[in-house]
Amino acid sequence: MYQEQPIRKPITVTTLAKMKRAGEKFAVLTAYDASFAALLEAAGVEVILVGDSLGMVIQGQRTTVPVTLEDMIYHTRMVARGCGTALLMADMPFASYTTVDQAIYSAARLMQDGGAHIVKLEGGGWLAETVYQLSRHGIPVCAHLGLLPQSVHKLGGYKVQGREETAARQIMDEALALQEAGADVALVECIPAELAARLTAALTIPLIGIGAGAGCDAQVLVSYDMLGITPGHRPKFSKNFLSGHDSLQAAVEAYVRAVKSGEFPGPEHCIA
Repeated sequence: MYQEQPIRKPITVTTLAKMKRAGEKFAVLTAYDASFAALLEAAGVEVILVGDSLGMVIQGQRTTVPVTLEDMIYHTRMVARGCGTALLMADMPFASYTTVDQAIYSAARLMQDGGAHIVKLEGGGWLAETVYQLSRHGIPVCAHLGLLPQSVHKLGGYKVQGREETAARQIMDEALALQEAGADVALVECIPAELAARLTAALTIPLIGIGAGAGCDAQVLVSYDMLGITPGHRPKFSKNFLSGHDSLQAAVEAYVRAVKSGEFPGPEHCIA
């Protein structure tokens, strides 16, 4: 007789909140199609992110800026078809939430036409009213702080954020403001590990990190980076989990284990 595998209940923002309270880390990876989504879910990934990183790893763009709302809806819809129990998060692309009304329209389309469960938007305290109104309309939100890839031209490149105490204090204050406005999850990118650990302790909502050290409640990577198939330079904070494994699923399972145990990211993947 074959032993039946336990059926995982659908992951929701409430699930993630419970995991944070229990001190249980969760794993996040990007996917852009149904096959990858099914593979990630089978390997135990709790949150699948349809990132606007698709502009770079799928479309061959130099930044995420050219990605359109229609691009995001298309890829989110494809991922939704391969996703049964994982929480499906979709990025709000560049300039798709410049006003509250536009943000509600864009988020509603990602959920209605794309099948997203939660949307992610980049920005600080200036987004508090937008987050509040999205929350009022029943739209779960992940706030993205620190390095903001959509603002790469304004920032002058992909630079570490929050190194100076003034900048660190601003990130902390803005994260708390967005939590107060109704954000369900927060994500920080390329900030010092010490600051990310302080944020994790200060926030009651789960904090996902990328290039932010092991002190966060969860980790996210671009799946193409962690499988070593992104052409050219890969970020310092990434790791090739396919090395030493004989299948994509085994590599993703290794990533999930490493995130949950706190083994990944190690000191070599952290921002000083």
